[in-house]
Amino acid sequence: QVQLMESGGGSAQAGESLKLSCGISGNLYRDYTLAWFRHGPAERRVGVARREGVAAIDNDGTTAYGNSVKGRFTISHDVAKNILLLEMTNLQPNDTAIYYCAAVLGTVPPAGSLTPNGASGMDYWGKGTLVTISS
Repeated sequence: QVQLMESGGGSAQAGESLKLSCGISGNLYRDYTLAWFRHGPAERRVGVARREGVAAIDNDGTTAYGNSVKGRFTISHDVAKNILLLEMTNLQPNDTAIYYCAAVLGTVPPAGSLTPNGASGMDYWGKGTLVTISS
């Protein structure tokens, strides 16, 4: 059983940076992919449950990013501390969302976990942390 807990959410102004952390407990075994997803206010207002794939990293360190965050966000996994990180720079109001970390055991290409249905393939989820960006 793997448990995930996000921290580091909060409020910022457009152009500023935030760093999210996800503490991981339990055994990931040898092959895994870790990812960040987000659920924005627009989707929540219309009752859409789909979570947008933001960034992913596998046990080899291979990374993938959603098109909307490429060049601004950086995902990393501190293996020694077993913490998943997301460094977010040049934040914009449309980055406002609840951010979730997630994990899937086995060999899953990071890019594959960020496809529109990628969230459905994740095995474990954190409870989320809110990021609010004002203009």
